[in-house]
Amino acid sequence: MSAPALRVVRRLVHVMLPAATLIRPALAQESRREALFRRLLDLPSLVKGGSVEPRWMADSASFWYVDSAPDRTVVQLVDPRKNTVTALLDVARTRQAIQGALGHEPPYRGLPFTTLNLTNGERSIRFTLEGRDWILDRETYAIKSAPSLTPSERARTEAQLVRRGFPSTVPDQYEVASPDRGWFAGESQGNLVLRSSADGRADPLTADAVTDYGWTVSGARWSPNGLYLAAVKIDNRRVHKVPLLHWLKPTEEVEWHPMTKVGGALSRSEVYVIDVLRRKATLVAPKDSGESMLATAGWLPDNSELLLLKMSRDMKQLDLLAANPATGVTRTVLTETQPTFIKGIATEPGWRNLFTLLDDGKRFLWISERDGWDHIYLYSLDGTLIRRLTQGTFPVLGVVAADTKNGWVYFTAHAESRLYDTHLYRVGLDGKGFQRLTDGTGTHVAAFSPSKQFFLDTHSDVNRPPAVELRAADGRLIRVISRANIDSLRQLGWREPEEFTAKAADGKTDLYGVLFKPFDFDPNRKYPVIEYIYGGPQTTNVPHVFGQSWVREQAFAQLGFIAFIVDARGTPERGKAFQDVVYKSFGRNEIPDHAAVLKQLGAARPYLDLSRVGIYGGSWGGYMTIRALVLAPESYHVGVATYPVGDLYDHWAGPIEGYMDLIDRNREGYEYASSLRLMGNLKGRLMLIHGTSDVNATFSATMKLADALTRAGKQYDLRVFPEVNHGLTGVYDYWIDTHRRFFTEHLRPQGTDTQAGSHR
Repeated sequence: MSAPALRVVRRLVHVMLPAATLIRPALAQESRREALFRRLLDLPSLVKGGSVEPRWMADSASFWYVDSAPDRTVVQLVDPRKNTVTALLDVARTRQAIQGALGHEPPYRGLPFTTLNLTNGERSIRFTLEGRDWILDRETYAIKSAPSLTPSERARTEAQLVRRGFPSTVPDQYEVASPDRGWFAGESQGNLVLRSSADGRADPLTADAVTDYGWTVSGARWSPNGLYLAAVKIDNRRVHKVPLLHWLKPTEEVEWHPMTKVGGALSRSEVYVIDVLRRKATLVAPKDSGESMLATAGWLPDNSELLLLKMSRDMKQLDLLAANPATGVTRTVLTETQPTFIKGIATEPGWRNLFTLLDDGKRFLWISERDGWDHIYLYSLDGTLIRRLTQGTFPVLGVVAADTKNGWVYFTAHAESRLYDTHLYRVGLDGKGFQRLTDGTGTHVAAFSPSKQFFLDTHSDVNRPPAVELRAADGRLIRVISRANIDSLRQLGWREPEEFTAKAADGKTDLYGVLFKPFDFDPNRKYPVIEYIYGGPQTTNVPHVFGQSWVREQAFAQLGFIAFIVDARGTPERGKAFQDVVYKSFGRNEIPDHAAVLKQLGAARPYLDLSRVGIYGGSWGGYMTIRALVLAPESYHVGVATYPVGDLYDHWAGPIEGYMDLIDRNREGYEYASSLRLMGNLKGRLMLIHGTSDVNATFSATMKLADALTRAGKQYDLRVFPEVNHGLTGVYDYWIDTHRRFFTEHLRPQGTDTQAGSHR
C-alpha cells in the first residue's frame, strides 16, 4: 500500500473509532433487551412454587399433593385437623424398593414419578415407571408389578375425546360418564352412542340424525340414578355456513361450518330425556322457536325433574325451567328480566352460572343484578323467594361452595376498597353472618375440601408472587402450604408493575390500569408507549394476579417501551350502570376512554413519548386497535390488529346481539360501530393478522378491511396464517415476534435514541 493510501486509511480508522466505541455498548444493550424479552416470555420457568393441586383423601379433609417436580419430587400429606405436613412416601425407601424391582437406580433425586393413585383403601399407591405399572405398599414398602393395561383396556375406563374445541373458545368435548362410570355417552355421525367401560362395546342410543340436524353430548347430563340421559339435538339446517378453505392440501378443499351471523337464523336446540334402558327419547321444554338458547342445568337428587335454563336471543329474559323426564311436561320456576341485557356472554359469571342447586334438592341459589349489582338470592323449587342473602354496592362474582349442613354459602366478590380485589366470603343461608375469609391484596382462588371444613386459598397480585394457604371454613389461617420463589425473575432486573388510576372521557369515572417499565428505566429518558387492549364487554383485561396475565407487556417493556393496560367503561365486574355504557353503543365510548387515560398518563409521566404510541389486541382487541387508529389518530400511531372484527354485520351473533340489541331495534348503532367506513381516517401504520380457519371472528372480516383500506388508498401490512384458528395454535411464537419487529421498526425504542420518532 502506498504511503498516501495508508494515511487515508489511518484517517478513516481514526474517525470511525469513536463511533465504534459508541456502537458496541449500544449493540450490547440491544442484545440484552432481546434476551430479556425472550426470557420473560417464558415466565413459568422463572417462578418456582406458589401452586398446589390438592388430591383429597377419603376422610374428605386431608389431602396430598406433588411438590418439587421433576428432579426432587416429593408427595406431601396434609392433615388440616392436626395441622401437620408429612411425607406420603419416604423418598429413600421408595427409591430403594424401586431399585430392587428394576435392577438399577431410578432417575432423578426424588420420587421418579409425578403421577400416582391411592389404592387398596389408601394403603397402597399405583404408578407407572419405565412402561410398567407398579403397586407399592405405603407401610411395608413392598413393591410388585401390577398387570399393565393395554391402551385399549385403559381407554375403556376413561372418557375419550369426542372432538376438539371449535371455535377455539369452546373447550374440547369428551364423552360423558354415567354416575357409576359403567357407560360413556358419546357421538357417532350425529347420533348418540353408549360405550361400555366393562368390555368397550358401543351401542347406538339414537338413529335419527340427518345432515345439519343431529345430537351432541355437549351439555349432556346423566340423572343421579343413571337411568336417564338429558341431551340436546341441534338443528342447523337454517343456519348460515361459513367456508373454511383448506389451502395446504394437494387440492384445495372447502369445509362448511355453521355460524349464526348477526341477524341470521340461530341454531334450534331441542332438549330430550332419553330412557337408556328403553332407548326412548322424550322431548322436554317447549319446542324452540329458534329465538332463544337452551342449556341443561342439572337434575334434582331424586331424579324427578331435569332443570334447564332458557335465554332469549336479545338476552333480556332468562327462565329457569323444570321438566318431568317421563312426560316431558315443563314448568317455569323463575323468570329474570332486564331492560338492557342480563349477562351477554359475560364470564364473571355467565348466564349459565347464575343458578346453583342446593344438595337438599328443595332450594337453589340465584345470582341476579336486579338492583344494579350481582347478588345472591335463595329460592325454593316452586319459585318462591325465601330471602336475599347478600347486598351492597359491590358485585358477587360466583358461588364457590354451599354447605347446607352447617348453613353457609361461600362466594367470591369485589367488596373491598381496592375495587378489583377478589376475596372469598361467606354468608349464612339465613342471610346473616356476612364475612370475608381471605387476607391480602389481589385475587384469591379457593379450593374446598369435600367436607367443606377447609379450603386452600391461592392468592397473589400483580406485584406479589402467589402463595397457597390452608384455612378453616371460618377463614382461620392454619398454615402456609407454598410460597413462590421469584429470585430468578429478580436477577433479570425485573421491575414491579405500577398500578394507576385515571379518569374516563366523562371526566368523572375512575378507571384502573397497570403500567410496565423496562429493566433499565430512566425517568430522564423518553420512551415510546405500547397499549394492549381488548375492550370487549364480557370480561376485564387488566391483570390482578401475578404472572401470565402480564407476561407479554413485561416482555415488550424490556425492548425499551412503556406498556400499559386499562379497563374502560362498558366492562363487567363494576355493576350494571358501569357496564351498560356499552348497551347499543359498541365502539362509541371505549376509545375516547382509552385515549383520555393515555393523555393523563403522559401528563403525569414526562418520560412517556406520546408522539410514538402503539396499540395491539386480538378479536375485540383487534377491532379496538383499528378503532383507536381511525378515531384517535392523534393519539395512536402504530397498531397490530389480530383476527379483528371489522363490521358487526359480518360477525358471530353471540357476542354482539346481547349488548347491541337486535338489528331491527338498533340499526344506527350497528352502522356507527362499523369500521369499514372509517378507513380513510387512517394515518398511522396498521398490520392485520388473521388465520384462515377462524370461525370466531371470520377471515372475511380482514378481507373486507383490506378492501376498504385499498379503496381508501391506505397502505397496510398483512400476515395470513393458513389453517390457523382463533387461538393461534402453532404460530404463537411467530405472532409475538411479528409484534416485536413491527413495533421496534416503527416506534424506534432501541439504542440511545431519546427523540420522538416519526410514525409515518
